[in-house]
Amino acid sequence: MRSNSKTQFTITSTLKIAFISLVFLFFFIFLFRSNTLSYSKQQPTTSQPTTTTKSNTIVSEEEPPHPTTTPLTSTCTKAPPSLTNALIHYVTTNITPQQTLHEISISSRVLQKKSPCNFLVFGLGHDSLMWTALNYGGRTVFLEEDKSWINQIQQKIPSLEAYHVVYDTKVHQADELMKIGMEEDCKMVTDPRFSKCQLSHKGFPSEIYDIEWDVIMVDAPTGYFDGAPGRMSAIYTAGLIARNKENGETDVFVHDVDRNVEDKFSKAFLCEGYLREQEGRIRHFTIPSHRARLGRPFCP
Repeated sequence: MRSNSKTQFTITSTLKIAFISLVFLFFFIFLFRSNTLSYSKQQPTTSQPTTTTKSNTIVSEEEPPHPTTTPLTSTCTKAPPSLTNALIHYVTTNITPQQTLHEISISSRVLQKKSPCNFLVFGLGHDSLMWTALNYGGRTVFLEEDKSWINQIQQKIPSLEAYHVVYDTKVHQADELMKIGMEEDCKMVTDPRFSKCQLSHKGFPSEIYDIEWDVIMVDAPTGYFDGAPGRMSAIYTAGLIARNKENGETDVFVHDVDRNVEDKFSKAFLCEGYLREQEGRIRHFTIPSHRARLGRPFCP
């Protein structure tokens, strides 16, 4: 999401061009699908064969196709506003997401299948407009611990839906919180607001708990020094939200798994048995609903 110093940074031309190419590819796929559908609707229907009887012999005849009066031209489709804004933003700035092209491609493939969907992102940053564009037609919500950062980003991109969140944990508490997470209270699947587990975050806006999320990205809060909030609670709560979904699976991504907290907590509370793939510093878990099948163990 944000850089560690919360300042903008310049990336190499190669990465920038690759990222822009990815966005343009998404744009052209959208237009191609729209034009193809429009073209197919304009094709004349083929006449069905008719059967006649002549001298006790059945002769099958096909009527010659009637000329169509509809011109075979494709309809011009406007690009969605979110995609247009993303193209303009990333083409005219030297700031691009901290995730690599390969890392972004993992979650992009899932969004391509699931969007429009409900997409919850822990963290607000330079990649937020991209996530919104990739989930065109769906709802993308960002949770951010730095209120001033929210104001700064929303001044540039007011259309983003972001909420301020306060975390009461610190990275140096990670070992103690891991022990707490192994207790029986933390293995109970329930609404995070009513969980007895200390790791469960109960201070999100109420609608965060009420919405059935299809995709969750944990790329915040800050976790690169001992006094930072760390992602212990974010990872645990994301897993609890996914398990508490009424039906279906939730795709959960955790970024920066090269760090100790993200590595251990994602394996422990999103479960290695639910791990689907890892690319660079990002891990992809697919967590099934535990409400739909009672008695399912916390981890497989």
